[in-house]
Amino acid sequence: MRKFKTESKKLLDLMINSIYTNKEIFLRELISNASDAVDKLNFKSLTDNDVDIDSADLAIRVSFDKDNRTLTISDNGIGMTAEDLEKNLGTIAHSGSQEFKTENAESQGNDVDIIGQFGVGFYSAFMVASRVRVVSRAFGSDEANVWESDGLEGYTIEPAERATHGTDVILTIREDEGGEDGEGFDTYLSEWGLKNLIKQYSNYVRYPIQMMVTKHREKPKPEDAGDDYTPEWEDYQELETVNSMTPIWKKRASDVEQKDYNEFYKSTFHDFEDPARTISFHAEGTLEYDALLFIPGRAPFDLYSKDYEKGLSLYSSNVLIMEKCADLLPDYFNFVRGVVDSADVSLNISRETLQQNRQLRAIAKRVEKKISSDLEDMRDNDREAYEKFFENFGRGLKYGIYSSYGMKADELADLLLFYSAKEQKMVTLAEYAKAMPADQKAIYYAAGDSRERLSKMPVVTGVLARGYDVLLLTADVDEFTFQAMRSYHAHDLPKVYEDDAAREAAEKAVADGAEPETEDRTFELKNVATGDLDLATEDEKKDAEEATKENESLFTAMKEALGDKVEKVAVSARLTDAPACITTEGPLSLEMERVLRRDPSAEAEGMPKSQRVLELNAKHPVFKKLVSANEAGDAEKIKLYAGLLYDQALLVEGILPEDPVAFAASICELM
Repeated sequence: MRKFKTESKKLLDLMINSIYTNKEIFLRELISNASDAVDKLNFKSLTDNDVDIDSADLAIRVSFDKDNRTLTISDNGIGMTAEDLEKNLGTIAHSGSQEFKTENAESQGNDVDIIGQFGVGFYSAFMVASRVRVVSRAFGSDEANVWESDGLEGYTIEPAERATHGTDVILTIREDEGGEDGEGFDTYLSEWGLKNLIKQYSNYVRYPIQMMVTKHREKPKPEDAGDDYTPEWEDYQELETVNSMTPIWKKRASDVEQKDYNEFYKSTFHDFEDPARTISFHAEGTLEYDALLFIPGRAPFDLYSKDYEKGLSLYSSNVLIMEKCADLLPDYFNFVRGVVDSADVSLNISRETLQQNRQLRAIAKRVEKKISSDLEDMRDNDREAYEKFFENFGRGLKYGIYSSYGMKADELADLLLFYSAKEQKMVTLAEYAKAMPADQKAIYYAAGDSRERLSKMPVVTGVLARGYDVLLLTADVDEFTFQAMRSYHAHDLPKVYEDDAAREAAEKAVADGAEPETEDRTFELKNVATGDLDLATEDEKKDAEEATKENESLFTAMKEALGDKVEKVAVSARLTDAPACITTEGPLSLEMERVLRRDPSAEAEGMPKSQRVLELNAKHPVFKKLVSANEAGDAEKIKLYAGLLYDQALLVEGILPEDPVAFAASICELM
């Protein structure tokens, strides 16, 4: 017996037990080695006129013998001499494939796709096998040899018989340990188990991977069968190519029909609905890769659960490396499915993960731009489809802005849609800005649980009455997103001129054929129920100041009656028809407080409350009743009125009074 070169026993033990996290990877590695052997012979036939082979005959064969517990991976590739077996299999971490790639780097083209890199994949066989035999005959040689080892101390190399060139790797599969935690080695001795592994990891290896598979057929009807004959069926074996070979993402987009993309998407990602969009592209440069991405037509049921895993399938030279590579997608595009395939990425020794994150970042950046560009195209050219997409996945885009503290607003803001109270349809922020009156200085919004209720709120109708639109936000993340954004930078808006002369000159220029002038403007995002919107005219401001000064004692009495429920009571310059409304000061609005209170831990953690303000409409008949009660010194009536106005303002906001029984009693007392 020959000993392994290098510190064999320790290194081999490390190889078998530490490098690979998933035992089933062994089949991927052995098939990749077989593919490299076939590729080398194919390359030789292309560069040496004396080598005459039919490339259509090149293939990989997988077979198993359940009784003898053997699994065989055969190829009709370049094969190995005894010296090659010694060098490639007797020296751990020597890669014949990598050596071949280096020696033939300049002359390789698209006809060759060597997969191997590290020279360790072969030894993954010992994770599932108690003994491995490798029978090989080099192309052009009449002699064959067998390399054999139990993966412990060493190996033997002896003469053998093989009819033609190529290699057989014969694994004696370990006994299945059984039990819940036992090793499922019997999977590697079953037709369905092997087919599934081939399809999962090696489906796009460029050469046919063939297996004898069991099929069913009806037996011929006997000539003497009567009318009551029942058809009989039989099983038979047939050689079948298990893998697809040519991956769809390597084909030109012009050569693939959408129905083929749809079928690939549904079968690969287990969806019953066609994708909403398909994005296919090839990148060249420092990193060369192919990408095929899909935007689903519907949201998966677990999209927003903690168990949902994002990521694209990462392939290297058509071999699956990671089923879901999370680093290729930002969280806000976690719904995208697809494949990235690159022979240039630096893999770790087990070929299960990548070594260089900067390569991933470069690919991820390009992928993100492609997704954004495609979504913009859908938004501008297929609005109905985009609104359906946004209904499914818009929450994630909004959360992308919020979770990045607004840093991703430039990339995502123009993809957002919100309901316009004025237009009564979904609009983008850009569309809202372009429809603004020239004197509008902010983007106004209201947040709540339904459009119908929001559209009737006094703070909303007051802004609409002044000719300004209000965006109605009904998702729980909406207002948090706007708080993170703070402002929106709009591009290419009609230019606003400071004086009539400049405006008239511009209009004349346009009439003479010039292009209308545009400008970029930044608008603050303002909640109509918080702070001072500064929408009142000078006369309205003056009236409010006078009403405040004249009724200072009334406001003081109402504040005392309401206690710490409100920060203050003030005259409103925003109300038109309603007697009162609740607004807030500071960053926490009523809607944000309500959303935060849904968290079961909110009360225990002492969640902050919004700073509420009761605003009164000084032109409403109710205000006159309040003034009369104050002038009459009727403190009880002021207390009753203050409580009723506060509670009914809360109801308008969709918030129940703190004490509904007391509210009902107050109404009865008033009646």
